[in-house]
Amino acid sequence: MSENLHPTADATPENAPAEKRDFIRQIVREDLASGKHTAIKTRFPPEPNGYLHIGHAKSICLNFGIAGEFSGVCNLRFDDTNPAREDPEYVAAIQDDVRWLGFEWNELRHASDYFEAYYLAAEKLIRDGKAFVCDLSAEEVRAYRGNLTEPGRNSPYRERSVEENLDLFRRMRAGEFPDGTRTLRAKIDMASGNINLRDPAIYRIKHVEHQNTGNAWPIYPMYDFAHALGDALEGITHSLCTLEFEDHRPLYDWCVDNVDFAHDDALTQPLVDKGLPREAAKPRQIEFSRLNINYTVMSKRKLMALVTENLVDGWDDPRMPTLQGLRRRGYTPAAMRLFAERVGISKQNSLIDFSVLEGALREVLDSAAPRRMAVIDPLKLVLTNLPEGHAETLTFSNHPKDESFGTREMPFGRELWIEREDFAEVPPKGWKRLVPGGEIRLRGAGIARVDEVIKDADGNVVELRGWLDPESRPGMEGANRKVKGTIHWVSAQHAVEAEIRLYDRLFSVQNPDDESEGKTYRDYLNPESRKVVTGYLEPAAASATPEQSFQFERTGYFVADRHDHTAAKPVFNRSVTLRDTWTAG
Repeated sequence: MSENLHPTADATPENAPAEKRDFIRQIVREDLASGKHTAIKTRFPPEPNGYLHIGHAKSICLNFGIAGEFSGVCNLRFDDTNPAREDPEYVAAIQDDVRWLGFEWNELRHASDYFEAYYLAAEKLIRDGKAFVCDLSAEEVRAYRGNLTEPGRNSPYRERSVEENLDLFRRMRAGEFPDGTRTLRAKIDMASGNINLRDPAIYRIKHVEHQNTGNAWPIYPMYDFAHALGDALEGITHSLCTLEFEDHRPLYDWCVDNVDFAHDDALTQPLVDKGLPREAAKPRQIEFSRLNINYTVMSKRKLMALVTENLVDGWDDPRMPTLQGLRRRGYTPAAMRLFAERVGISKQNSLIDFSVLEGALREVLDSAAPRRMAVIDPLKLVLTNLPEGHAETLTFSNHPKDESFGTREMPFGRELWIEREDFAEVPPKGWKRLVPGGEIRLRGAGIARVDEVIKDADGNVVELRGWLDPESRPGMEGANRKVKGTIHWVSAQHAVEAEIRLYDRLFSVQNPDDESEGKTYRDYLNPESRKVVTGYLEPAAASATPEQSFQFERTGYFVADRHDHTAAKPVFNRSVTLRDTWTAG
């Protein structure tokens, strides 16, 4: 399904998109115009500790989009500094997601590529008197840190000598100490109004095997330290992150400035030894608002719980906000990029309505999805004036607005499946579909009338018997007769039985994170978020390939399930209804 767009692809004046004017792109323009940078380099730095969600799609589109728009490049860098929570499964899925969205990275990097350089950087800070080994426990560190109104207190280990700190840090590196017994902390300012600068930890002891480096490292750098230095080592010009990192920016700059890779070749020699380019530069961190959508949770912890507690059917459950789930639901790369564009980039946090996401998909699929006929809740209609075994072929357009989609042949017979909701024995006011004795236009086949309603022992309608006007086919004189409504159908003789999964929003309230009433997001799971029914498809729908999307006429947009669908046993997922009819339960 990926359109396979490269972010640096040239755009001709005829097809170039309108210039985007958000504040980040304006900064980039000014930096290029002033000569501060001759080329732009960004990065997308996910942690491989879960699957990417729709919020990450915004960041991917921003980082790769800016690189492409300004003839720059974007790296994909895995922040693999916490091996206890990381898994190669997530690494593979993340790469798949980025490519699915239509982007290709300049280089694939890992924080673990730089472990040796990070370690040398830490030793430099120790020699410069800017880092020390601390023996306080995590609980003691919190007690010493202070709060927003009270300054912190210096660790009793803060004034250790350079020699003692180097010795202890090297012994940490050698694996002599148990987890949690010591940390390496930056020596900045325990009285700072920014708590992130109160001597933050930059290394911790963790005897955990790493997926890339094995058991080579019993110590791992903290995120703030590794992220800042990774950007510097890769020559990133603009480090784009969400607003929660705004208070971390002074620490980011402190790490970059005090290590200063650009002026110390000895620190970057490990990169050269590994065949990586030495691109040290000073990046600029810029923060933007993260993506928040109602009726959704975005916390990795909560998404993980939904999966591990079997509240959903895995990370790619079509109700999940993960990119794998959205893809399986039938969302396309074009729809995701359109959504990211509509949400925009700003410094102001806001809550986006779920209907904006659905609207982007409808807009894309309206022009991109061929039309097919399918019946979700079948009721049989027998046209008694046609002979037994009657079968013929009718021709239908694959798209009413685009002749380039061509046409298809569709079988028509004496017995049809129609939607149960298209018949009412006692019609409500304004009803324009089938009633006893009333006429309806069968899409592309003529005008039909119901003469007899057959019920079972419980009084349920099980079959309709009626008549087809043979002079009412499209193009015939009788086709112009005024009839109130048109319904779709499939030939019962030729239809293919299918499993149809009707998906809706996973949560029944706008803010499932709200715990003010003593409930958690688990209590707000929507019991109607998935219904599985047996329906009938025209043969041209059943023969779809996995991940192929259609508009099932009058019903909605559906996609052939990427894992379970086969032509012999079709499985379709509802991507979105034809219009927004959602009401909270």
